[in-house]
Amino acid sequence: MLPEDLVREHTIYSCVMGSRAFGLATEGSDTDRRGVFLAPTPLFWRFEKPPTHVEGPAEEQFSWELERFCELALRANPNVLECLHSPLVERIDDTGRELLSLRGAFLSLEVHGTFVRYAAGQRRKLEADVRQHGAPRWKHAMHLLRLLASCRDLLRTGELVIEAGADREDLLAVKRGELPWAEVDARMGRLVAEAEDAAGSSPLPPHPDRARVEAFLSRTRRTSALHA
Repeated sequence: MLPEDLVREHTIYSCVMGSRAFGLATEGSDTDRRGVFLAPTPLFWRFEKPPTHVEGPAEEQFSWELERFCELALRANPNVLECLHSPLVERIDDTGRELLSLRGAFLSLEVHGTFVRYAAGQRRKLEADVRQHGAPRWKHAMHLLRLLASCRDLLRTGELVIEAGADREDLLAVKRGELPWAEVDARMGRLVAEAEDAAGSSPLPPHPDRARVEAFLSRTRRTSALHA
């Protein structure tokens, strides 16, 4: 079976991500699609295992095999966790709905470390742009501000909301380069500090519910084997 066929025939959940999911789309924005496919269990009985992820078959489309997706989500990978909270779901079946019902099992205080580390790496890239070219990639700066605000609010409330909401216009002003870099950089620093403060009294548990996720994965693999 071709990797693209796994996506076409075995996707359990797919959604739109990027600017459209964040409420930051403008004319000409791309449509980024992300998804999860369930490779039939018998494929794992071969020497050559099914892929952990597939690019395509459509443009700007990327999908993870369910086990890999769950692994990354349990590690609090920001991109994967946000995928579970997209408001723009395009395709879902019963297994996908069960996956979405587990969203809370993936969330824990570990998001503080992973989100902030990811943001720090992106911030260094922006700073390198400023040194080399005199300005950052403003679109990337906009998305980094949104991510940091989302992390802070997640730590405060225990709920992950990826839409920019009331911050939309301010963020789009950043994308257009209408604010000086020093001001944008200072805002990033404040958001990091606010996330640090929120982590101290967050309602999130210390660790994700790995046992609950593993039970779901085992049950899903078993069902796939029985229906092969």
